[in-house]
Amino acid sequence: MNLKFCIIFSFLLRNVIARGGDRGNPLSSASDLGSPNHGSVGSARQLFEDNQSRHSRTDIARGYMTNSELEKAMKEFGRRCSHISRIYSIGKSVQGFPLLVIEISDKPGKEEPEPAFKFVGNVHGDEPVGRELLILLANWICDNYMRDPLVDLIVDKVHLHILPSMNPDGFSLKRRDNANNIDLNRDFPDQFFHWNDDEDARQPETKAIMRWLREIHFTASASLHGGALVANYPWDGSLDKRKNYYACPDDGTFRFLASIYSKSHHNMSLSKEFEGGITNGAAWYPVYGGMQDWNYIHGGCFELTLEISDNKWPNAKELPTIWEHNKMSMLNLVASLVKTGVHGRVFSSDRGRPLPGSITIKEINYTVQTGRAFSDYHRLLVPGERYEVMANVPGYKSKTTSIWFKEEAVNVDFILDPEATSEGTLQRSICDCDCSGKRRFLSMGYFWGIHSEVYLVLIVVLAFLCLLLRRRIKFNLLKHRQSPKRSVPV
Repeated sequence: MNLKFCIIFSFLLRNVIARGGDRGNPLSSASDLGSPNHGSVGSARQLFEDNQSRHSRTDIARGYMTNSELEKAMKEFGRRCSHISRIYSIGKSVQGFPLLVIEISDKPGKEEPEPAFKFVGNVHGDEPVGRELLILLANWICDNYMRDPLVDLIVDKVHLHILPSMNPDGFSLKRRDNANNIDLNRDFPDQFFHWNDDEDARQPETKAIMRWLREIHFTASASLHGGALVANYPWDGSLDKRKNYYACPDDGTFRFLASIYSKSHHNMSLSKEFEGGITNGAAWYPVYGGMQDWNYIHGGCFELTLEISDNKWPNAKELPTIWEHNKMSMLNLVASLVKTGVHGRVFSSDRGRPLPGSITIKEINYTVQTGRAFSDYHRLLVPGERYEVMANVPGYKSKTTSIWFKEEAVNVDFILDPEATSEGTLQRSICDCDCSGKRRFLSMGYFWGIHSEVYLVLIVVLAFLCLLLRRRIKFNLLKHRQSPKRSVPV
């Protein structure tokens, strides 16, 4: 009788542990969470996963694409949908698998003053549902472009980047970690514990993601995981390692974004475990060295961690149902980048050229940088509130405007004046010109000796040039304001 009880208890315990999702083992002590030994994080749950993999290693991946099949499917998609996509690589895994990305846009590969969103799947090798759903998402967008208004909005106004598998080695090995036995979602620089700040010591998959964010200015992103059904948002941990709600500066905005996903899902918002189907990471289960917090702190990117299936590795027959449950959530989350928030560009008043700078919101301790090429910004905010938005550029006078952000996106362009130098004159570029220069130019004694007809011709020519220059500045300002809604200059 005692033997039977032990067997039953052991089985139940292992099933409880298996439902921990990305967060690891809920039964582990809090002191283990900040440990620099990546492989030992959530050790009890990891032991179960290894036993599970050995028990059903030959059957568990049946019906899922292999890494070779995934690569083939992506390249085939690129050929079929070349008019709105391109395929590129951000690096390779430990074992040499290419980390391929699908970019979807009406102008793929070309930088535009539009927000960029990224999806990342298969961060953990034993959570493969995301990689399957992301291929389905790409094909669904391709098939419905010019047929569905929501898809048109995404393709025409967003640059969507899809990395189906961040951990192809872990998938092929049917385990959580990569080929070096490292949990990739514990391998990023952490704001509280600095045991992994050496970038050269990180995994190639981690370094590829970090390079990626330096090259592309992502507005928001989401990584897809399995083992629970909830939309998770920062912060993922806290300084004292305790399991308590720990809010980031944009807590309201993250709750809003997480709710977009949860409420669009078939049943995520109905969760009995998580109110509204969303959770703060530290309140659920603290994580250190995670990709989500790093994106927000160092990448200027609002990232969610999405647990999209209760089972980490469900039977492949369930994938069509899981896709239908998540499809609208994925589409609505991407579309939120242009349907909500404050958007615009920053220009100089002297020549109308774009100015790279930053955007801040009063009472929110977080700065959003403008894009390098077009100086565009895309500031996600909670609708239904009033905000004071400030544009800052070194060498120019900052400017603030108050906006009432209801439900739809607000577009505000900032036009900044140069600051005065210590001599009291305005800072101007060497190419600057204004009509007052005509008077200074004509006041020079040299011209008083010129025949009056020549003098009049010079006046007319110079006045005509000034008129052309003013028109060109106005034209440049109008040309640069490429937005789905009318921009309000400030």
